[in-house]
Amino acid sequence: MLSFRRALIVAAAVLTLLFLLRSTHSDSKSKLVVPPSDSAGSQQSQKENAAPNPKANAAPAKATSAAKADKAIDRPIPKKQRPQIALEDLHTKPLRDQLEYQFPYDPQAKFPAYIWQTWKATPASGDFDEIFREPEASWTILHPTFVHEVITDSVAVHLMRHLYASVPDVLEAYNALPMPVVKADFFRYLILLARGGIYTDIDTSALKPATEWVPAEVPRSSYGLVIGIEADPDREDWHEWYSRRVQFCQWTIQAKPGHPVLREIVANITEETLKRKKAGKILKDYKGIVEYTGPAIWTDTVFNFFNDGRYFDMHASNGNITWRNFTGMTAAKKVGDVIVLPITSFSPGVRQMGAGEPDDPMAFVQHNFEGTWKPENERHIGE
Repeated sequence: MLSFRRALIVAAAVLTLLFLLRSTHSDSKSKLVVPPSDSAGSQQSQKENAAPNPKANAAPAKATSAAKADKAIDRPIPKKQRPQIALEDLHTKPLRDQLEYQFPYDPQAKFPAYIWQTWKATPASGDFDEIFREPEASWTILHPTFVHEVITDSVAVHLMRHLYASVPDVLEAYNALPMPVVKADFFRYLILLARGGIYTDIDTSALKPATEWVPAEVPRSSYGLVIGIEADPDREDWHEWYSRRVQFCQWTIQAKPGHPVLREIVANITEETLKRKKAGKILKDYKGIVEYTGPAIWTDTVFNFFNDGRYFDMHASNGNITWRNFTGMTAAKKVGDVIVLPITSFSPGVRQMGAGEPDDPMAFVQHNFEGTWKPENERHIGE
C-alpha cells in the first residue's frame, strides 16, 4: 500500500507527464490545404452550384495545386459564453438558439470516444443479422477504448426523449416521422449534435482507427467535423444517378458535439417536418428521402456552412465554395474547422469516380451497402 507521501509523488509525476503530452500535441501544425474559392465568383444557391459541369470529363486538377489559388480565409469559431437561461425563457427563443444553448460547441474540446450505430436488434440478440456481425465487430476491434453502442429503433425513441426533452420541437418532429428509415437518418444528426463521436451505418467496416483518419500533426483543436465524399461523378448524366455533383456521405461522420453544421441540419429537418405535419403532408413514401433527411440535404448544409460569413471571411474570397473545390480530390482538405476526406476514404472499392481499393492507404471505412433501404427489408419499430 502506498504511503500518503508516495501517493503525492506519483500523482505529481502523472500530472507532469500529461502536461508534457498535451503541450506537444497542441504545438502541432496543420499541413492540410484549404480549398480555393470558386474563381467564377458564383453567387448561386447550392442547387445551382450542383449544375452539370461542361468540363466534367476533363482531367481534375491535382489537390496540391488548389493552394495556389487560395483566397478564402477561414475564421476560427470561438467558444461562446453560456449565460444561464430559465427553461420557460429558452422556449421563447428561435429553435437554433435553443439548440446552441443546450448543445454548445467547443472547438477546443476533444472528440468524444463514442461509436454510434442503429439497427433493429443489438449484437447480443439472436435476431441480429449475421451479415453485420463482422462489420460491427471491426469498429470495436480497431477502437478498443471507445464506447460502442448499437441503438435499436425502440431504444432510440427513449434516448431522444432524454437528450431533447428541453427542445420539444425536435422531439415532436422526431416522433412525427412515420418511417424508421427516415428516423434513422434523423437519429445520426441528433446523436452527434448532442453527444458527438462517430456515427456509422451498421453495414460499414472500419479499415483503420479514427485516430488515423487525419494526420497526427493536425491539432485536434483545429477541427470539429470529419466528413467524406460519397460521389464525384464525371459523366454528363450525373444527375440521373446522384442528387449533387459532389455529394458528401452521411453513412460515416465524426463530430464534436454542438457543431454548427449539425445544429443547422437538425433545425432544418425539424422545421420542415413540423411544417409538413401542420399541413397534413408528412412524408408517407420513400420518394424524396434523399432530399428530406439524406445525403442531398446533408451536402447542401455543409456547403451552406462553407459559405456562411459568420464562420468565413467571404470578403477575401473570389466567390462561393462549390463542388469544383472538391472534385478530383486525392488527399484530405481542411475548410475552416471541417476536414473533408477524398472518396477513397469512406467509399473504397466502388471502382468508379477515382476511388481506390480497400487496401489503399487513404481507405478508412468500407460501406458494404447491405443495410441500404429496400422495400422488403423495411425496419419496423420494436421488431
